[in-house]
Amino acid sequence: MFDGFVDEVNISVEAGDGGDGAVSFHREKYVAAGGPDGGDGGKGGDIVFLVDDNLNTLVDFRYKRKFCAERGENGSGSRKYGRSAPDLVIRVPRGTVVTDRETGRLLADMSGSEPVVIARGGRGGRGNAHFATPTRQIPRFAKPGFKGQKFELKLELKLLADVGLVGFPNVGKSTLISVVSAAKPKIANYHFTTLIPNLGVVKISEGSSFVMADIPGLIEGASEGVGLGHEFLRHVERCRLILHIVDVSGSEGRDPISDFEIINRELRNFSEELANAPQIVAANKSDMADESQIEAFREYIEGEGLPFFVISAATTAGTAELMNFTYKMLKDLPPLKVFEPDPEPLWSEAEAKGAGFEVTVEDGVYFVEADWLEGILRTANMDDYESLQHFQYVLRSSGIIDELERLGIDEGDTVSVCGYEFDYVR
Repeated sequence: MFDGFVDEVNISVEAGDGGDGAVSFHREKYVAAGGPDGGDGGKGGDIVFLVDDNLNTLVDFRYKRKFCAERGENGSGSRKYGRSAPDLVIRVPRGTVVTDRETGRLLADMSGSEPVVIARGGRGGRGNAHFATPTRQIPRFAKPGFKGQKFELKLELKLLADVGLVGFPNVGKSTLISVVSAAKPKIANYHFTTLIPNLGVVKISEGSSFVMADIPGLIEGASEGVGLGHEFLRHVERCRLILHIVDVSGSEGRDPISDFEIINRELRNFSEELANAPQIVAANKSDMADESQIEAFREYIEGEGLPFFVISAATTAGTAELMNFTYKMLKDLPPLKVFEPDPEPLWSEAEAKGAGFEVTVEDGVYFVEADWLEGILRTANMDDYESLQHFQYVLRSSGIIDELERLGIDEGDTVSVCGYEFDYVR
């Protein structure tokens, strides 16, 4: 992007694996048959995203693209658990949207201040102390730690602003935001002066304000990649209100009505929802326009049913009235848009049938190992009937139940699925 402003990057994250369980037997003088005492492995570190309001760009991710949390420690004798690894905290600007590149699933919208776990660390493996039974008193095995989740992520910064300024280049958007807020954008009499979105806080009175974003100039074809505007259309998506600035004087030989229609067409091509957002039209550079030009444009805009204001950002004429009206209109609009994360997908029967697994029998316990089952177990709530039903459906659809029955499992036998144990019931 430009001037160090980066609003879209791809990174990879990998949560820590769980530590392995230990195989150990208690040995102490004068204590016979101390038995197994191997401890569990520690949990791997999570990948956690956290909003940092000191950041306003994703530029740091241009130089570091891979993030790996630590592995949990292995268990040891005397039933000592391995140390769980610390979480790896990744700080991002407010408004960052996190998407799984492989599936397109929205994982998080970092608009709030609460930390969000993006990739979960693996659970520690169980030590052999867990596998002792009256008929299996010397278990010489333990379980390895579970793998941590891995993701290829796309991070997109979508600015949090109440009002988005849109319009052709050089229509006066930067000048307007500079006179109604403390923002100090670069202003010059040529196209594409603004190369990054600028945020400004417009203060109406004590305790009454709103955030305005100056979106770099759009031109015809912006939604298809022409000019700079397509780079920044994502920053208008959250805006509750669009303030459309038009050069009513036609100082660059363009027609104000044509300009208005072109920009709205680009918004519609990018997002139908964006095109239907509430909009105020401000006829700027009125100090350079004839009264006939202003009235012709007013008649057209009011015919479209939109609020219309005549302003001159350069002289500040009409800007206070425009800001007051904008604030009043915002009070009746819904809050800033927050994107809801997509739920983790349920496994289909076709996916379950094609998934590999391995079933082994050790001392009467049926061990089921399958990497893909970890994700299901991680999100399954065995106290919830529907969640339990889905888990049983996956075991049946994948062929695991059939394999257990082929190996001779009986009612009441113990089944261990990726470390989760339950009694088999027909």
